[in-house]
Amino acid sequence: MHGNKQDNAPDIGAILDRGGIVIGHQTTSKKRLLEQIANMLAERLPNIDARQIFRTLIERENLGSTGIGNGVALPHGRIAGLEDVVGVFLHLKNALDFDAVDHLPVNLVFAILVPENATEEHLNLLASLAGIFRNDEKRQKLLETTDPSLIRETFDLSVNGEGHY
Repeated sequence: MHGNKQDNAPDIGAILDRGGIVIGHQTTSKKRLLEQIANMLAERLPNIDARQIFRTLIERENLGSTGIGNGVALPHGRIAGLEDVVGVFLHLKNALDFDAVDHLPVNLVFAILVPENATEEHLNLLASLAGIFRNDEKRQKLLETTDPSLIRETFDLSVNGEGHY
């Protein structure tokens, strides 16, 4: 990579533009957080019902926690009728038990919805995000940053070759 985004690299900035960035989010439980995420995304998706999003996220969690470790969760799912990938990044005010693989509470959450047939795009996006969150320096930057534009920039730099996983 020479500073140009790879052809198959997801445009995380555009995904966040469609979904949003929330700093200092407060919630009481994993289920409540997923419900709040569903409501946030439904507000930006006029043809998609919040209950459908919530059901999709819960069904995926029932297969196994999307808490990937190091205080990070990547709840995700496929939605019929969705045209573009949409996501929301949340920095939680208080870490939350998310049944993560390392049993640590979660304070960084990147929730993603993809069109029903976007299998390869879905997997590429999850792999890119997991790579970013595995990087201690980037994860720490996301924890410390309170400016949404700097958070967006951290994700953009990571996928277009200026950062290393």
